[in-house]
Amino acid sequence: MRPLSRLAPALLCALIGSAAVAAEISPWAAGLRAKARLLAGGEANGARLAAVEIAPERGFKTYWRHPGESGLPPAFDWSGSANLAAVEVLWPAPRRFEDGGGVSYGYEGGVVLPLRVTPREAERPVRLALTLDYGVCKDVCIPVRAELSLALPPGGSAAPTPPAIERALSAVPERRAVGAGGELSVLAVEPAGAGKRELLVTVRAPAPPELFAEGPEGWFLSTPPQNSAPPHSFAPVTIPVAVDEHPPEAAGPVPIRLTVTAGGRAIEMEALLDAASISAARP
Repeated sequence: MRPLSRLAPALLCALIGSAAVAAEISPWAAGLRAKARLLAGGEANGARLAAVEIAPERGFKTYWRHPGESGLPPAFDWSGSANLAAVEVLWPAPRRFEDGGGVSYGYEGGVVLPLRVTPREAERPVRLALTLDYGVCKDVCIPVRAELSLALPPGGSAAPTPPAIERALSAVPERRAVGAGGELSVLAVEPAGAGKRELLVTVRAPAPPELFAEGPEGWFLSTPPQNSAPPHSFAPVTIPVAVDEHPPEAAGPVPIRLTVTAGGRAIEMEALLDAASISAARP
């Protein structure tokens, strides 16, 4: 038998290592049909990385920042945090779902939402304190609240980014400009004309593309489901975007955000909608 004096240092190191790992993940906050937690990450471009993980029960889904016709998008309250200047949520590309409640956008089987965390003072730790309100759905939408907290170490001392966050980051759409080249790209965004409350988005993709369109507050844009026929040799595909709702006083250029997924890839860009181009179509 090995002497206790020789076992103690190894045991102490194991305990310290276990505590360090435990400190990098918050406890699960369980709610009805789902649970959530915070994950600590590494560092990137002067910011610290973390993530929110939402895990619904089997058969349930949760929602993207734009939930579609139904559902509850996640809402984040960081006001209880310490040494925190800003948090940017990075959204992996969603899926489109159609059921009795209409069209919704989100994630089945859970999601990890990467966070880009900017501290007020880089040399000090950050304490994240989050009140998270989110929704999960199977047949009906269920609102869930989670209270989460996690300490992030000072700058320069963060552990490597965990694989779960790395995978989530790889699913975040690449930011591109309209007209930029590439196998997956948006070639043009134009009004449909002739008094139609509609935009035409021309996409080049290596597989049938799915388009998600978002407008500012008061606007609701919708798109048709993905075309089942694959494009031939990256031939352009034109996808209509219906302007279903908009403020009656809307005028001037209106920023809209377009996300396109195809073949396991995703891109995101901003375009401007000329409100005057749909004014003639107002009911």
